[in-house]
Order: sequence, then structure tokens, then C-alpha cells
Amino acid sequence: MENTSIYIHIPFCKHRCAYCDFNTYAGQEDSIPAYVSALINEIEAVATLKPNLINVHTVFFGGGTPSLLSAPQIDSVLKALRAAFTFSADAEISIEANPGTISPEKLNAIRKSGINRISFGVQSANTEELRMLERIHDFFTVIEAVSTARKAGFDNLNLDLIYGLPQQTLSTWQTTLQRIVDLHPEHISAYALTLEHGTPFGRWSSKGLLPLPDPDLAAEMYEYAEEFLATNGYVNYEISNWAKPNYACKHNLQYWRGLPYLAFGAGAHGYANGYRYSNVLRIKTYIERLSLPSASRHLAFPLSSAAVNQHKQTPQDDLSEYMMTNLRLTKAGVTESDFRSRFGNGLLDVYPKEIEELIHNGLLEFAKTSELLENSEVCLRLTKRGRLLGNQVFMRFI
Repeated sequence: MENTSIYIHIPFCKHRCAYCDFNTYAGQEDSIPAYVSALINEIEAVATLKPNLINVHTVFFGGGTPSLLSAPQIDSVLKALRAAFTFSADAEISIEANPGTISPEKLNAIRKSGINRISFGVQSANTEELRMLERIHDFFTVIEAVSTARKAGFDNLNLDLIYGLPQQTLSTWQTTLQRIVDLHPEHISAYALTLEHGTPFGRWSSKGLLPLPDPDLAAEMYEYAEEFLATNGYVNYEISNWAKPNYACKHNLQYWRGLPYLAFGAGAHGYANGYRYSNVLRIKTYIERLSLPSASRHLAFPLSSAAVNQHKQTPQDDLSEYMMTNLRLTKAGVTESDFRSRFGNGLLDVYPKEIEELIHNGLLEFAKTSELLENSEVCLRLTKRGRLLGNQVFMRFI
């Protein structure tokens, strides 16, 4: 059986933050019960399309704010997944949560249902920055949420951060990192703010109402995070992700290694059986499309009746995407053996000019993988400079 991951999209939020461009909606919580029923219908329908068993080794509830679902609703989705697919005994099952939407009772209940990893959307420890980001929590709420999660038995926590904010200083970023480390999470994600088209932040910036983030300062913040988190025992295993040893996010590694994952929910994106696909965005339309449990039986796996976009991958698609995602792995990179087993040729057979130029420009390097892997093997990976200019590197392989 092939190892597969599952992504569950929960598009509900109490408030849609001004910088967010994810498929989320505020003020539609009344639709949650019908949405959960539609999710279960989609899971059951897709499962009937797969002739051979697959083994699920990670599940990720993302959003939106998945913690807006009640514990019984989360449990019902997990039960549907377990009934439809085979699960690894040590499956990593994660849920994103807003620190202001959890309680001891809910955390105890979802831990018993099988959730074993929580990703809290913290973003900042600074009151003014949280207010600018329109977050509904303060940092005291974060401290309480982490404490409550520990008491409920969670020993795998991620805290999400954003840097490069308008008017953010290196000092406030340093303070945020120190406060985060003081909470001893197993995993930390830190992403540079991007002003996405169509978001309030994007509109305000285009009109001169919001100062543009300083890219040089953002780079300085990233470099500080690399050094500071390393001294506190965190491995920068992916451009924007740090983990204590053995706590790298298995689910996200599935994405970065170009391996299959099923996706359920409104606006969810998946990759399986050679297809990249995505579901309809609107909650109401999604529920309507999944109103019948058997609605997907005439479709090819992994597509459900909610799917609105599908693309059958070409070998070149897979090759380009493989290079872009695997090169995000700052330690493991791309190994010759894995590349050859996937594509039948060596790295330098396929990309001799690109690799030579990027090495010459100090953006890529050949290095040993012994930092993370038992068998020391040469890999192609980003240099420290290359991590700051990752998009320039990735574009060379498209």
C-alpha cells in the first residue's frame, strides 16, 4: 500500500484577517453541521473510487479555523476517514487552531479522538502587531492555549509566526522569537508577509495607506531567526520551518517531497493518481454538490463531485514541481538516488546548465545529507544565500 496524506479544509473563521488570501469565510458558522455532513459524503464517495487500499500516515485539518468545529464534529470526520482508509498506527494527525477558540474540554476531547498535533496561529507576540493583523487573540491567550494543550496531553505543538510586517522592527521580531522559544514548542513556522492581491492589505498598500514591508529588513529578520532558533535547538529543515529533532512536520514533508495527498473540503487542493485538482470554493456550492453520498461514483479517483479543476500531470510537470518543492528542504535537498529513481536520469543529465550557473552564483551547493539521514549521501540544496533568493532558484527549473 502506498503512503498517502489527507488534507481537510475547514473554511470557517470568526473574523477574516486583512492579510489572508486563503479560502475562508466569516459569519457562516450556521453552515458547519451541513458542511461536516458534506465532508463525510465526499470522503465516502472518494473511497469507493480507489480499487486498492492506501495507507494514510498523516492527516491535516487546515483552514480557516478548524477549531471552530465542535469536538464531536471533528471526531465524526476522523471516524469517516478511518472507516474509508487504512491508517498507520503512528499516523500524525494535525489541526490548526486559533488560540482564542479552544477550551480544556475541547482539547481533551479532540486528543481522545486521535488528534496528536496542534498548530496554533500565533503570528506575533507584540500587541500592536496583532492588532494590525486583526487577530482576535493576545499573547496571554497564546500562553494559556499552550498550557492547556500540554495538560490535555499534546506533546507536538507548532506555533506559526509572520515577519516582515509593515512598521515591524528587528527588536520586536527578536522579542517575539524569544517569547515563542520560552513556550518550548516542538515546531516553529515563520513566513514572510506577502501582500496578496484582493486582500485588504493588498488594496491598502496599492493606495499608499499601508507602508510596504522592507525586503532588506525582512531578510535580516530571517537570518536572525536562523541563528537564534539554531542556538535553541531547532533545525531549519525547510526554508520557513524549524523543528526539534524528530519533530519535522510529516504532513508538510509529503507536499515538499512531491508525494500523493487527498484533499477534502471547499477549495481544497490535492495531488493523487497523477492528478492535481481543486474543489469548488463556496461553502454553499460545496454542500450542494455533496448532497448525495454516491455523487462521485462515476468519476476517476481521486475526484469527487466537488472538483472544479483537474490537471493530468505530465512528466515535465512532475519534474519541475519536484525540484521546486524538494529544494525547499534546506538540509535534505535533492539526492541523486531519489531523483534517478523518480525520473530515470541523473540531476546533471537533466539540468546541467541550470545547476552549474546556480552553483556559480552561490545559490546552490552539493553537500552531504548526514545531518538528517543515517546514510550520508550527496544532495543538491540551497545555500544560505539561496534560501533568501529561493524564488529565483525555483524559476530556473520551470
